[in-house]
Amino acid sequence: MRTIKLGTSDLDVPVVAVGCMRIDSIERAEAERFVQTSLDVGANFFDHADVYGGGQCETIFADVVGMNSSLREKMILQSKCGIRPGTFDFSKEHILASVDGSLKRLKTDYLDVLLLHRPDALVEPEEVAAAFDQLEKEGKVRHFGVSNQHPRQIDLLKKYVQQPLVANQLQLSITNASMITWGWNVNMENAEAIDRDGGILDYCRLHDITIQPWSPFQFGFFEGVFLDNPKFPELNKKIDEVAGKYAVSNTTIALAWLLRHPAKMQPVTGTMNSQRLTDCVKASEVDLTREEWYGIATAAGYVLP
Repeated sequence: MRTIKLGTSDLDVPVVAVGCMRIDSIERAEAERFVQTSLDVGANFFDHADVYGGGQCETIFADVVGMNSSLREKMILQSKCGIRPGTFDFSKEHILASVDGSLKRLKTDYLDVLLLHRPDALVEPEEVAAAFDQLEKEGKVRHFGVSNQHPRQIDLLKKYVQQPLVANQLQLSITNASMITWGWNVNMENAEAIDRDGGILDYCRLHDITIQPWSPFQFGFFEGVFLDNPKFPELNKKIDEVAGKYAVSNTTIALAWLLRHPAKMQPVTGTMNSQRLTDCVKASEVDLTREEWYGIATAAGYVLP
């Protein structure tokens, strides 16, 4: 699979990341096939979080893959921390404890990437910096990033954190694309002209932070997938038309739409279906034309001024 550099790091990563949030929802044999398929097709970047399945998703992953030092070097592991029941927590104590828990569950000595999950309104950036310094010094985390963060929140962290922030995981799909469509509605008086995220897309491009779109097939906030959904007839008609041209699935085209953007994103899939994951990986081979890309956007209901 095609690869990109993750942020300013020297880490080469596949352009499609494998999200493991739902690995606890399938049988062991199916999970084994899924992870093996991922590795076989070059999707060796696995995204976790300490809260997925209450930690069970990391445990199940390490178990079904049969984690060992040789296999560990063939994969890239990312996890996230900062969410606790009823609160967000970026304290040094919680970050360190969370990483130790993830390492134990994943049966590894280090994480390739650690992301701070949802923003903590009570964050003390000095504590984050101290935690990152200790994790790096101890060799427990090699690269750091954030998730769902606004440019000013990132700037605040960067004032104290010494390590480069290489990724920002953000909700983005064809039907949840305000961070993209806002860019062509500047100086307009319509709702699409409202800056809802501080220009995070351009900010990440300017600062070489890789955007990792999560829920790339969802509409709303986990309301369902837009593919083959009767709520989106024009969008699906257009996606199917483009899919026919390239002889691929609609899944492939939906992900190719994100990969066509010059920001060089790394979408995080959520499927636990091996065939669908294979379709996702094929998106790295499809380069949509400008007309196809805009055609899909307008079919989704976005209006060009």
